[in-house]
Amino acid sequence: MPRYLLLLTLFLATLTASAGVVRGRVTDTQGGAALAFANVAVRNTTTSTATNEQGNYQLRLPAGQYELVFQYVGYKPRIEQVRVAGGDTATVLDVTLTSETYKLREVVVRSTDRDPAYAIIQQAQQWRRYHRREVAAFRARAYIKALARFLEVPGKILGLVKVGPDFKPGIFYLSESVSDMTFRQPNVIQERMISSRVSGDTKGISFNRAGRGAGLNFYDNVLKSGFSERGFVSPIADGAMLFYKYELEGTSQQGGVTVHKIRVTPRRRTDPVFSSGHIYIVDGTWRIHSVSLNLDKNAQLDYVESFHIEQLFAPAPGPSDVWVIQSQKITVGFTAFGFKGNGYLTAILSNYKVTPTYPNRPAPTVAPPVAANEPAEAPVTRETAADIRKQKPKLAGLNRDVRRQAKKAEGDTSGLSIGKLRRGEVMLVEKGVNERDSSYWDNIRPIPLTEEEQKDYQVKDSTEVVRNSRPYQDSLDRVRNKLQPTSLLLGGYSYSNTFRKRQWYVAPVFNILNYNTVEGAVINPEFTFTQRTDDRRFYSITPALRYGFSYKLVSPSLAATWQYEPAKLARVSFRAGRFIENFDPNTQLTPFINSYYTLFENRNYAKLYRRDGAQLGYQVEATNGLTLQGTLSYYDRHELTNSTIDLLVDKPGRAFTPNEPVNEESPTGTGFGRNQSLAFEMVASFRPGQRFISRPDGKINLGSKSPTFMGIWRQGVGGVLGSDTRYTLLELGIRQTIGMGLIGTSAYKVAAGGFLGNPQLSFMDYRHFSGNRTYLAADFSQFQLLDYYRYSTRAKFLEAHYNHHFNGFFLNKIPLLRKLKWQEVASLNYLTTREVGHYVEVGVGLEHIFKVMRLDFYTGLQSGRRVGTGLRVGIGF
Repeated sequence: MPRYLLLLTLFLATLTASAGVVRGRVTDTQGGAALAFANVAVRNTTTSTATNEQGNYQLRLPAGQYELVFQYVGYKPRIEQVRVAGGDTATVLDVTLTSETYKLREVVVRSTDRDPAYAIIQQAQQWRRYHRREVAAFRARAYIKALARFLEVPGKILGLVKVGPDFKPGIFYLSESVSDMTFRQPNVIQERMISSRVSGDTKGISFNRAGRGAGLNFYDNVLKSGFSERGFVSPIADGAMLFYKYELEGTSQQGGVTVHKIRVTPRRRTDPVFSSGHIYIVDGTWRIHSVSLNLDKNAQLDYVESFHIEQLFAPAPGPSDVWVIQSQKITVGFTAFGFKGNGYLTAILSNYKVTPTYPNRPAPTVAPPVAANEPAEAPVTRETAADIRKQKPKLAGLNRDVRRQAKKAEGDTSGLSIGKLRRGEVMLVEKGVNERDSSYWDNIRPIPLTEEEQKDYQVKDSTEVVRNSRPYQDSLDRVRNKLQPTSLLLGGYSYSNTFRKRQWYVAPVFNILNYNTVEGAVINPEFTFTQRTDDRRFYSITPALRYGFSYKLVSPSLAATWQYEPAKLARVSFRAGRFIENFDPNTQLTPFINSYYTLFENRNYAKLYRRDGAQLGYQVEATNGLTLQGTLSYYDRHELTNSTIDLLVDKPGRAFTPNEPVNEESPTGTGFGRNQSLAFEMVASFRPGQRFISRPDGKINLGSKSPTFMGIWRQGVGGVLGSDTRYTLLELGIRQTIGMGLIGTSAYKVAAGGFLGNPQLSFMDYRHFSGNRTYLAADFSQFQLLDYYRYSTRAKFLEAHYNHHFNGFFLNKIPLLRKLKWQEVASLNYLTTREVGHYVEVGVGLEHIFKVMRLDFYTGLQSGRRVGTGLRVGIGF
């Protein structure tokens, strides 16, 4: 046993020797129904837990006298005294909670009066920004449990691909984790996972992360659920009254504060809003007490039928008057491709240490918004506005205070620190987190397991040795490895040896068989062998043997990749042999698309050449966010000509074109005969502020809000090994995806560069721009009307691409189209070179058609003159 685990065990033994357990069940007084995920807290401390799905709870506490506070959204809190005996003795305390009676004060209601809830919400809106930033920093202990189960499993996906033996009704994922986390403004969350358990996988590490719930802050204007691309308006967002209707259902006294229960309903089902539920606001301070809100099918959720979220807040420990979240529960029901199921994720935060933004400033207080026997409309328009104006000075200097206190907390090592994490490191998973035994989890787990969860752990953990044994894995592989014609046709065929972590993959038929005018019918069988290890290292080898029946040429090749350092994504690659390739290596013209247009449309768009030789590549993430790639190659290159004119459908008046690209910068032609090329390429990409997770088995990059910057240096080396090329290409680029709230998401990329001096090169060395002249779009982020080769350049260039996904912003407001869940998209592509002048493509379209398709209409303009239009169809999730 590692030394740190021995010390931890001794510490727990010492701690638990004088501790006891309080356990019991929380139910409803009406019918005795279990209250799942009710909050149970030790009064005046930071210790809390929650009930499980069966309403059971447990708390391990040192011997002594305590007051336990039982809370559930919509129910009266209940305080019970309990004496905890030492010696690991269990004290049973069952509690029933009564539905909260929210009383409405008498008011005079007229047809012009607004519900009193509007005045309360207006106060909460005014103080939303204040409460969003009233905590400069905190440290807490986070316990997270996640469960997902299948209720129905189809025999085949989309009626084509047979579902494997690994999928069956019941729990398919159950995990627990304990982390120490810190938060500091504006939204910096870092975690250190100290223990993790995954049912049925003793080596597994949970993917639970408290920071993942940062997008579900109701003090933000828009919440990101993770199940929808567009997000949802918070009921207290600045413009929430344009989206919601409110109804004050009553007011009650809870824990010394007055809490207003407000029903939230959408004004229009077509808006990105919560479909039903309640928000509870504390009177006077106008902060959130708790929320219980729902999303349903009308919310345009992706593959999710229902979504429910509950959050409960409580005062932070210490003298400061700030509140922090105590618990969060999310439950979902999902359906996708014939699978149906549900699941939940619950998080308990305790052991808070808080640094307030305004340590010496009292909380906001104003008069109640609605007085007895007074119209509700007056406080909204007059008194409430006056109260808000009085509080304005408290908001002055908000940003300054936030920055000062957050900076102070950042350097605090006395209580807020969880140990030094690197810049951008949002989570550090300690070594040995998955080595805790069941007794450890019995002592530290705040939420008891349900009977279903206990059975899942017992069955999967006890059978793990058997399930990981070679006979068992081989038996599953025999089922998984059965050849399915539809799989081989669409996605290829995989043959796995799970026990040895080996896989053989055969490319799909559409890649193996194709047709072009240079080689005629082509058979290009290739398979990939991959060997993996437990620590994410792997190597793969891909041999291929291409043969063109008309050209009568055999083209053998071999490619290999070795990833030897997973933490830095360091890998070496090698490729050698004879290759028949497109002049543009990044073309959208796939072999399948070109085969169809050649055989059925008399369009031989692909222009091919042959090269014999080898290349060596290396890639590494040199430092966080900075990736370097290098390639060194030497090839003997041959010009090719058409060898066949055979086709299946003859279009009158249309003939095949020669296998020589037409290019505006090469008026005498692009033919090159035969030459040799020695070249190297260096590519650097840098993404500032990249966030990442460090795990014992490697590193997971999460991206950042900053753009990615790229630099490319490609050099043709002449006079060495008979190389005929001598050129220098320099290129700079930038790309970024920007979330724009309710109006969607934008993505752009820009690249500019050119060749230096007087380059000596052949057409395949030109800078190409990925165009398209077919109805099938392989990549909607590229040009869709531009010719494949006409404007490739050996000089300067600038290209830019912009796509905006509206995520249903407009179509969701049209009832009939809303049911289809189609989403709007707009695009703009731009290119300028010496020959093309200024070329622009403008496109509008629809995506998510039948969940997977996209259809766009484009118009092309060159120097202000329209040069073409066209429809493009492709994949668009």
